[in-house]
Amino acid sequence: MKALTLEKYGLPKKVLRLTEQKKPSYQKNEVLVKIHSTAINDYDWSLVRGKPLMYRLMFGLVKPKSKSLGMELSGTVEAVGSEVTEFEIGDEVYGDTSAHGFGTFAEYISLPPKALATKPKTMTYEDAAALPHAALLALQGMKEIGGIKNGMKVLINGAGGGVGTIGLQLAKIHHCEVTGVDRQEKFEALSNLGYDHLINYQLENFTKNGIQYDLILDCKTDKLPFSYARSLKANGVYVSIGGKINYLLSTLILGKALSVISSKRFEILSLKSNQGLKEIEGMYENKQIKPVIDGPYPLSLGPDKLQEFGNGYHIGKIILSIIT
Repeated sequence: MKALTLEKYGLPKKVLRLTEQKKPSYQKNEVLVKIHSTAINDYDWSLVRGKPLMYRLMFGLVKPKSKSLGMELSGTVEAVGSEVTEFEIGDEVYGDTSAHGFGTFAEYISLPPKALATKPKTMTYEDAAALPHAALLALQGMKEIGGIKNGMKVLINGAGGGVGTIGLQLAKIHHCEVTGVDRQEKFEALSNLGYDHLINYQLENFTKNGIQYDLILDCKTDKLPFSYARSLKANGVYVSIGGKINYLLSTLILGKALSVISSKRFEILSLKSNQGLKEIEGMYENKQIKPVIDGPYPLSLGPDKLQEFGNGYHIGKIILSIIT
């Protein structure tokens, strides 16, 4: 089978190769999936470069222990193990595989059934590959932790990414006033998506403009929690879904202290993979949410598209098509 493989750390176009690999075997409690589409995520960008260094502690100090990338997929069940009862050959499936391993930048993958969900017939393969990770980060961050309610004033830092574009739609279901923070080059597209206000992070620090919000969803945590506290109303909630390690640690420690001594709450989301997909499916089928797709592109362009992802100019989810 064809797969994008990683031999060493570096920039994507220098270290990622489209190679022929052995088709994976599957155990009696696994399913073999023929992948149709996959998506690029922060994990892929960080692992390929070996940055931040914490990734090297987990995945190999000098070179990556695993050559596999990719954590979202849509596809069809090619084969099932003898103990599998959840799926049959030919079933259309999708999911976030990160809790069970990586390797969706390939034609096939073997997984336990709990890594997958049945893809609704109304959902395209491209949309199905774009939703599991980003949509659940947005849903779990804004609803389960943030407690989003009608009429809230919401800010999304990283407005144009996969999480930000879904987060906007979730907020609009609740008739919220939404401010997005991102690059100036994206503003026209983001305004067309429905953002009420936009801030160019390259020119303005939103934590210093005096405006306060009920809920902040931060995809780019790069400041101390004291800064974010200025931008929260009383009883407001700050939710980080990722960012720079030192600032995440400060949010974990100092944010908890601030949560104790003030009415403002600071949280870091620990994603529960695939939990909440039924709710996402309902909103998708009711046309309340739809992922913003960049692509699909052939798997051979994966290194170029991963570099574009790292440069931060994309909007929504970059989708790679495995089926040729």
